[in-house]
Amino acid sequence: GDGFEIASRTGAMVVSTYEIVAFAQQVKGIEKAHPLHIGGGYHFPVGYIKMTPALHGGAVEGDESGMYTTVPGGFLISIDGKTVYHAGDTALIKDMELLEGQVDVACLPIGDNFTMGPEDAAKAVAMIKPKTVIPMHYNTFEVIEQDPNGFAARVGPQAEVVILEPGQSHEF
Repeated sequence: GDGFEIASRTGAMVVSTYEIVAFAQQVKGIEKAHPLHIGGGYHFPVGYIKMTPALHGGAVEGDESGMYTTVPGGFLISIDGKTVYHAGDTALIKDMELLEGQVDVACLPIGDNFTMGPEDAAKAVAMIKPKTVIPMHYNTFEVIEQDPNGFAARVGPQAEVVILEPGQSHEF
């Protein structure tokens, strides 16, 4: 992704696993970074962030020394009484049931091939029961081309589906 470039340009803090934070600081020169691990959370000045399980590979291309690997994860981000669940790259996992009733906005991958597809993402919506869901991680290259409107139809009345274009934002 673009996270390291954005952090370098803006001074934003990188929050990730210990391994990725070490990579960000030692290889990418990122100054502001905070390590978390699955199940752990931290109260930042802006709000509370907790790392959740995900099921996927976990590596970042490094420098001449090779790749940096880590466990994949998602994040629960709670700010001003609202909670966003960013699932990250993941398959559908039963642990998502534990989030039921805690999530206002769920960002779920629908690309298939490398992550869950629209059918499993709709099952995740049924498990999590968010008020709003944003499909993500699709249509950036051929093998993950998906119809987000088809996903919205699968979700039906379970949640509001907000389909964003790259660079677009939405206020909740």
